[in-house]
Amino acid sequence: MRNRVLLAAILLGGGFVFPAAGGCALRSGGSPDLAQEAAPELPSDFAENPASGARQAQEWWRAFADPALDHVVESVLDSNFSVAEAVARVEQARTRARLADAAILPTVGASLTAETFDLPTNAAIGAQLEDLGLDFPLPDRLGFPTYTLGADFAYEADFWGRVRHTALAAGSELLASEFDLRVARIGILAETISAYFEIGHLRQQLAIARGHVELLEERERLVESRYERGLAVSLELHGVRQALSSARAGVPQVENQLAETESRLAVLLGGYREDVAAILPESLSPESPAEPVPAGIPADLLSQRPDVQAAGHRLEAAGHTVEARRAALMPQLSLSGSIGLRSTDAGGLFDVKQWFTNLAGNLLRPVFDGGRLASGVELAEARFDELAAAYGRTIVTAVNEVEAALATLRNEGRRQESLAAQHEEARASVEAQSRRYEAGISGYGDLLDANARLLDAESALAGSARNLALARLAIHRALGGAWTAPDEMASAPASTPDARAKGPADR
Repeated sequence: MRNRVLLAAILLGGGFVFPAAGGCALRSGGSPDLAQEAAPELPSDFAENPASGARQAQEWWRAFADPALDHVVESVLDSNFSVAEAVARVEQARTRARLADAAILPTVGASLTAETFDLPTNAAIGAQLEDLGLDFPLPDRLGFPTYTLGADFAYEADFWGRVRHTALAAGSELLASEFDLRVARIGILAETISAYFEIGHLRQQLAIARGHVELLEERERLVESRYERGLAVSLELHGVRQALSSARAGVPQVENQLAETESRLAVLLGGYREDVAAILPESLSPESPAEPVPAGIPADLLSQRPDVQAAGHRLEAAGHTVEARRAALMPQLSLSGSIGLRSTDAGGLFDVKQWFTNLAGNLLRPVFDGGRLASGVELAEARFDELAAAYGRTIVTAVNEVEAALATLRNEGRRQESLAAQHEEARASVEAQSRRYEAGISGYGDLLDANARLLDAESALAGSARNLALARLAIHRALGGAWTAPDEMASAPASTPDARAKGPADR
């Protein structure tokens, strides 16, 4: 629960909207606002789905309307180790950003010191007086204490923006890490939901496989009876027994797949298989939502996909780093000093007449460093070019993932319609064969064959239902969450910063 509370605070506080396209700051100076500059040209809409819509911050998995799935997802969010690791990385980035911000401000320290000075007179002022031919009576040794109460400060006058750009780079890295957390969460949730669908599908397949075995066992008994009466040849009996052995061998295979999937879900839960058994009901019936998908326009992905936003913020950070490295080539002015009170008497330490000041300025201009600073600029520029390419690749990947997911959802829907019709025909065939058998028109073997074809149709339809649910899941993952249709957007109340802060975390 502590992870979720911290997670919500991070997500609610880390919003980001890509700025409008502007000039390239690395080439012209100014703030490196470069995410839009590096974005490739986008198509006007998705080829597979021109319907418009907008992403909304909600618990998007609830679109499947499955309370058992909701419970599994909530359990994973509470205990998943990968999410906890991502939260810790965000905290590290937050601390690094605070450290970078602190460098902008002057360093101030307070001190209280006490010193004693004791040395032979002839090694100090006495020797100098003697060299001058002066004869004053002096003690053999000189000694006195010194007490100082003061404040010291140091400050770099950031004329060229080196410290400022370093802090801005750290801030952009923090935002990138927060969106990385969202990427990790969406990935974990997608794996969890996929495992949940797979477990439901494998349970169905296991029941169907066992049903096949029962039918073939009954068919074997029927053929054996006919063989003993001389009504069937040995080839038919051997064929039935071979099919029965194959069906029996398929049952452990499905059981292995089910155990592997449950173990995968257990890892996501941060526990073991018994933990999975404790939260999953005996009967699972995951289904894909029936409502259409308003995918929106490709440009929406710039604000919807957390991986796109993370890549954009890293590009911004790289731009600030280049500016900081270039500023390091310029002269650096640093100021330092101290102010306070000093006395040889502890009692007079707080006498304002005993004040003192010490101010110093240092102007340092790099002259020769073996090319270290120039190489640092080149390295930062190369890093920027790398991240600009990565940002473009991320956008292109995002658009094509949505296109592929939309196509898969459409095609799988068409396939399911065909399989549903096939399943109805198989069911009708069983009913017809049952009536024929009861009327004595056909044999019992024909009825068993019809039931076997019905099980095959049920298996194919269950697989298609699983694939359709996974295709819908891929849509959510590709779009970065859920969506709101245009009519819902028009009827929804206006969103304000306060309302967003009080609403659910963007999951």
